[in-house]
Amino acid sequence: MSEIRRFQVKSLARVEGEGSLKVRVANGHVEIAEFSIYEPPRFFEKLVRGREIREVPDIVARICGICPVAYQLTACEALEKALGVEVTADIRRIRRLLYCGEWIQSHALHVHLLHAPDFMGVESGFALAATHPDLVNRGLRLKAIGSRIMEVVGGRAVHPVNVAVGGFHRAPAAADLRGLVPDLEWALVAAIDLVAEVSRFEFPGLPRDYDGVCLRPAVGYPMDEGRIVSTSGLDIDVADYEQHFSERQVPWSTALQSVMLPEEKPYLVGPLARVNLCRDRLPPAARLAADTSGLGFPLRLSSQSIVARAIEIVAACEEALAIARDAAADIAPCRIDFVPRAGAACHATEAPRGLLWHRYEIGDDGLITGAAIVPPTSQNQAMIEADLKAMLPGVLGLDDAAATLACERVIRDYDPCISCATHFLRLTVER
Repeated sequence: MSEIRRFQVKSLARVEGEGSLKVRVANGHVEIAEFSIYEPPRFFEKLVRGREIREVPDIVARICGICPVAYQLTACEALEKALGVEVTADIRRIRRLLYCGEWIQSHALHVHLLHAPDFMGVESGFALAATHPDLVNRGLRLKAIGSRIMEVVGGRAVHPVNVAVGGFHRAPAAADLRGLVPDLEWALVAAIDLVAEVSRFEFPGLPRDYDGVCLRPAVGYPMDEGRIVSTSGLDIDVADYEQHFSERQVPWSTALQSVMLPEEKPYLVGPLARVNLCRDRLPPAARLAADTSGLGFPLRLSSQSIVARAIEIVAACEEALAIARDAAADIAPCRIDFVPRAGAACHATEAPRGLLWHRYEIGDDGLITGAAIVPPTSQNQAMIEADLKAMLPGVLGLDDAAATLACERVIRDYDPCISCATHFLRLTVER
C-alpha cells in the first residue's frame, strides 16, 4: 500500500517564476524527482521571425529583466557573424563593461537577498535586513553600482535601449565612464570582503563531481566569447553546440531540458562550472580571493555556488574598474553599419546563470527566418533534478517543513531563471 506525503509552499520566495517538485519513493529508493516548470511558454524564438535584424536585440532583452544584456549581446554577436560585421576593439571593450554591470547587479542580488538567508537562518531578505543590516546594505549598494553601469552604457538598467547590432546607438561618454571609478573602487574592496565572509558559511549537501560546461576564451575569464569546454574534456567551437547538446521536452515541464550527448546526461552551467574550469583565468584580485578562501577547488557542493558568485563579483568589479579608468575618449565609431543579407550563425556568452546559446537565420529579404535560444536554466534543469534525487533519501525522515526547505535550498543554489525561476513549489512524495 502506497503512502502519499505532500509538502506544500504556497509562495516560495527568493526566486522568480513558478515550479513544483514531485517525488516518488519505493522501498526507500527515490524513483522519481521531477522538477516541473509550469509557466506558459513565451515563444520568443517565434516572436523574432519575420522581424528586421535591428529589432532583435530589443525583443530578446524582454526574455529576462535581470539579465537582458546577456540576451542582447549574444544575439548581436550571432547576427554580426551572419552579416560579416567585425566590430572594433573599443566596442568590444565597452560591451564587456556592460556585461560586467549585469554580472555585478545579478550576482549581488542573489548572494545577499536570495541566497544568504538560507545560510543565516532567516526566511527572507527583509528578515536578514533586521539581523544583518550591514550585509544587506552592502548588497544593495553593489547591485546599484552594477545597475549604474548598465544605465551609463546601456541607457537604462532594465532592458537597455542603447545596444545595437554593430555596437551602440550612442557612444557612452568617456567622462561618465570615468565617473564610475570611485564606486567601483569601493565595490572591489567590498566584493573581496564578501568572498571571505561567504567562504566561512556551512555548506550542506552531498559532494558531487559535476560535469561543468562553460566558455573558455583564448585570453581572460569567460563572459562574451570562447570555445565550449567541459570537465569531462569537451572542447568545441560554439558552432558545434547542437552536435554535443540537445534540448528535449519532458511531460512534467513547459521548459525544455538540455542534456549532453551521446549519453544524454545532465550537466552544470553557471558560476560553479566557470570557477571550477577557469579559475586560472580569473583577474589577479579575484584569483587571490579564491585562493585565500580556505576552500578546496574544484568546488563540489551546489551550495558553494554562493562562493563562486562572490568570486565572480570580484572579477566583474576588477575588470569594470580597469575599463572605466582607461576611458580616455568617447568610442568612435560607436556602431559599424551593415547591409542586410541572407546568412546564418550562432554565438554563445556566459549569462550570470550560465552558458547562453543563440542561433539566427536571415532570409534573402533581410528578415529573420529562424532562431534558437537555449537559456542557462534549460541546461541546468536536469542537473537540479539529479541533485534533488541524490539529496532526498537523506531528508525524507525530516518533518514536512524541514524536508521542503532542504529541497528549496537545492533549487536556490542554482539561482534558476525560469521566467527566470520559481515562486511556487509543491512537493509530492509517493511511497
